[in-house]
Amino acid sequence: MSGIDMSMVPLDFSFYDLLLELAREGSVPMSRIDEAVGRILTLKSMLGLFESPYPDESLKTKFGSRESEQANLQAARECITLLQNKDQILPLSKTTRVLVTGPTASMLSVMNSGWTITWQGDIEALYPKEKPTILQAIKDKVGEGNVTYIPGATVDSVVNIQAAVDALKSHDVAVVCLGERAYCESPGNIDDLTLDEAQLALASALMKTGKPVILVLIEGRPRIIERIADGARGIIMGYLPGMEGGKALADVLFGDFNPCGRLPFTYPRHPNDLMTYDHKPLDIADTNRFHPQFPFGFGLSYTSFHYSNLEVQPIVSNPRPKFNISVKVRNAGSIAGKEVVQVYLTDLYGTISRPVKQLKRFEKVLLRPGEERKMEFSLEWNDLSFIGKENKRIVEPGRFRVTVANLTEEFELK
Repeated sequence: MSGIDMSMVPLDFSFYDLLLELAREGSVPMSRIDEAVGRILTLKSMLGLFESPYPDESLKTKFGSRESEQANLQAARECITLLQNKDQILPLSKTTRVLVTGPTASMLSVMNSGWTITWQGDIEALYPKEKPTILQAIKDKVGEGNVTYIPGATVDSVVNIQAAVDALKSHDVAVVCLGERAYCESPGNIDDLTLDEAQLALASALMKTGKPVILVLIEGRPRIIERIADGARGIIMGYLPGMEGGKALADVLFGDFNPCGRLPFTYPRHPNDLMTYDHKPLDIADTNRFHPQFPFGFGLSYTSFHYSNLEVQPIVSNPRPKFNISVKVRNAGSIAGKEVVQVYLTDLYGTISRPVKQLKRFEKVLLRPGEERKMEFSLEWNDLSFIGKENKRIVEPGRFRVTVANLTEEFELK
């Protein structure tokens, strides 16, 4: 009666019996049930579910196909984000002696998580044995003789940290796979984003040896790693990369794929440091800084890119002009790589407080060593709009700033 139209409680079906009882006694009128059902059916009709209620059965032949496998692998490669690479420790040589440790190294469930094999996605035994974990993919890449695996810790408890520390002494580098168990919805709720203490202790102990430590983060949300971030020579954000995630991460670790992912969120430094990249100017004060672990849109590459010649050209078409933006980007490194060109807009003055910047356009482009390309974008009238004091979408005249990489250019809307 308070407005809920659908019950989606997965483990308790009492709603069904109670609603029947309430309807029969008249506490919930049939008109209210008809209203809820009508809205649900209207939505399904708008989605076209009555025209195509079932999937195309011929698609079954493509399920688990080589084509799908390759699409998963490439998607995982493209998403993986290199967050830290001190002294260009990455990519690793395929002759490197590698210690692999950490709770997400030898499990498929953590790379797939909820709503996959099962609701929570946490029954490891149900995952296909032929798909490689991160550990197995590393072994496949460099040979079993170059890889030692010591668990070190589970997600939330210490197993044998000292054994991992001792093993690292005879290896060149530690690949420490951290993160979360598989989860989704309410069972996955946590009250602190800080990575579990056992994992932090494992990483800290390995860093104290002086040997290089590479962190691989397998997580569906940004877990706080401030305590161990500075001590890591490399940090790779793997997200939830799916069944081919082990292969994709090994490709990135050993240089068979140049990472090109960019953070789709602001990675916080502290548990309560949850300010987004598009915060308002007044959100920042001496006691309230914007100081994330890694900013929105951030990501490193094994090559370098140089930006130049940012231009903003107004195209007047009364009453709604548009603005063409062009910028040159060049691969200044020695290997091919993909760059995500990101266009941010700042409304410098407004009748209400405006965000410090907003991402308006982006495009990923492949550039060979030395190759330069002119990238072109167009900002439309609505890109300059916002909801004003009268709760209506408006565009106000004034000055705007376009930012691409380290370049800025301003224009005026009259």
